[in-house]
Amino acid sequence: MATHTESPSDVATADELPWPTDDERALLVDNLRYVLDGRWRSVRERVREQSDRSDLLPDPSRTLGEAREHTLEVMRQLAEEGFAAAGFAVDHGGTGDIGGSITAIEMLGYADLSLMVKAGVQWGLFGGAIDNLGTARHHDRYVADTIGLDILGCFAMTETGHGSNVQALETTANYDRDTREFVIDSPTPSSRKDYIGGAAAHARVAAVFAQLITGGPDEEPTSRGVHCFVVPIRDDNGDDLPGVTTGDCGHKGGLAGVDNGRIVFDHVRIPAENLLNRYGDVEADGTYTSPIEDSNRRFFTMLGTLIRGRVTVAATAGAAGRKALTLATRYGLIRKQFEAPDETDEIIVLDYLAHQRKLLPLIAKSYAIGCAQNEVTAELHDLQTGAADDPDGVRQRELESDAAGLKAYATWHASHTINVCREACGGAGYLDENQLPILRGDIDVFTTFEGDNTVLTQLVAKELLSAYAEDVQGLSATGWVRFFAEMARDVVVEKTAARQVVQTLLESSDDDPEKSPLTDRGTQIRLFRNREDHLVRTCAQRLRRALDDDNEAFEVFNNAQDHLLKVGRARTERMVLEAFIGAIEDCDSRSAAELLGTVCDLFVYSALEDDLSWFLMHRHVSVERAKAIRRGVNELCREVRPHIGSLVDAFGIPEALLAAPMLTHG
Repeated sequence: MATHTESPSDVATADELPWPTDDERALLVDNLRYVLDGRWRSVRERVREQSDRSDLLPDPSRTLGEAREHTLEVMRQLAEEGFAAAGFAVDHGGTGDIGGSITAIEMLGYADLSLMVKAGVQWGLFGGAIDNLGTARHHDRYVADTIGLDILGCFAMTETGHGSNVQALETTANYDRDTREFVIDSPTPSSRKDYIGGAAAHARVAAVFAQLITGGPDEEPTSRGVHCFVVPIRDDNGDDLPGVTTGDCGHKGGLAGVDNGRIVFDHVRIPAENLLNRYGDVEADGTYTSPIEDSNRRFFTMLGTLIRGRVTVAATAGAAGRKALTLATRYGLIRKQFEAPDETDEIIVLDYLAHQRKLLPLIAKSYAIGCAQNEVTAELHDLQTGAADDPDGVRQRELESDAAGLKAYATWHASHTINVCREACGGAGYLDENQLPILRGDIDVFTTFEGDNTVLTQLVAKELLSAYAEDVQGLSATGWVRFFAEMARDVVVEKTAARQVVQTLLESSDDDPEKSPLTDRGTQIRLFRNREDHLVRTCAQRLRRALDDDNEAFEVFNNAQDHLLKVGRARTERMVLEAFIGAIEDCDSRSAAELLGTVCDLFVYSALEDDLSWFLMHRHVSVERAKAIRRGVNELCREVRPHIGSLVDAFGIPEALLAAPMLTHG
């Protein structure tokens, strides 16, 4: 292998670096913000104006009840301002701007994550179930009142015994043909609906996921799989309805403003018309009908319409991470510690490389995630509003994979980032008044709700392997060997070369990444793609070898989980990088594009450093290049140092939402 000691830039001290003037800085911030705000920048500006008020921030002095009531009151203010209509189809009573709806809820992450979650449950999950799984009778009856909060709903999917495995939910909905009713029941302790936002106090109606059990005149009643039902749970006074028992989850690790609760059903009867019947219906005599014959495809189609919640969680986690970075960066720019030799003034902590290394790679990753999030939001909008050209099942599956991977990647990043920011602010970061401990508690559950991150990452890997298997199905053992020897090298690139700019960059770089500079975009893409390709190929080989040895399918899968998770993470990180590169290519401002290019280099170098053992172990980089990567992170941090304030200001967080006493005195 050729060796390189190239660096992204010459080493420079802080005094030697080019510092922008105030006018240059202001223009740079505007141009960076324009890129980050993406397609729905007008929505972001509107929400910024509406949310620039400190009373939206969580107040830890409130009791649990006070926090919940405050959150509901703010939601009522949002409803009066028409906040929620964008998330519903025009012919259902909304304005049909799905991307705008996701973006608006994302922006609530700058204020209070409890508010975002509560709004997401009401309008995104409960309302989304009505909008996407219901038909005209449900849209006419529920949508307008859901938008205006005349109906307060909750989303009752998760059970004590089943969360990620939705197909195995135990709640039942037995059809009674004599009364034309469904009987909703919790037959086991583990079938209790658990952790349900809104169920503890405010919700009057639940979108309940249950096994639909029915049979025609000459059929034994049987389960037709999980379907969703509209089930009233409380009367107008807030008392449980007959057969319904609700409970309060009480104090949690965060999100004090969300009234999470539990629901148990004891043979609760609801009219047959309360079945959300877009994908499955029951005739008067009990006969089950569906436009999708295959039960698995029907189930995944139903869930696929509800991925908006997953996309919104990823987006809001990104916002929370950016807020923490803004607080920690601003503090680091005013806080001083220790004087240099022969100096009397103490040093700003962000002039220390160690502190830069804490925050700057996370800022770079936040930029990359923000660009990827904009792409996923746009794709979801286009597919669900019919704006996509020739939408098909392949694009839907790709979107579901992107959404699952990004949700895991973004929420893990946010959780880690907020904790690092807390530590970077020392004792000040531990005070609630400076927001970081509250953010840390509130973000924690984001890694496990709307899909557990480990399960979602495996989903991404399994989707990749399923696509991979189409190329090798039916081959003999000899055929497999020939395939891996001759063709497998190009499989990932062929399947994922979706954007022209990426393909152009690949074609302009050397096939051997070791022979071209690490700052070359094509080289960066190729390194990320080669890792993904290698992992997919070796995972497929590992699974095939294990199956050939007559091992049980579960044992084979279980023994390969570490490999599957690595595949999923690698695929998502490659997708994030390519989205970031695409956004830079679309940037019209030269100064902003140049800085974003440096930030992208920092994202790549730090990602490579984080996984350096793998790249070395599999000889995708040489020892000399590995050393250059470590030096490169240091040098890129120094290069970005003059622009740290501009980079976080470009996040566009309303100033009132950054209130923190530590920022007034360092």
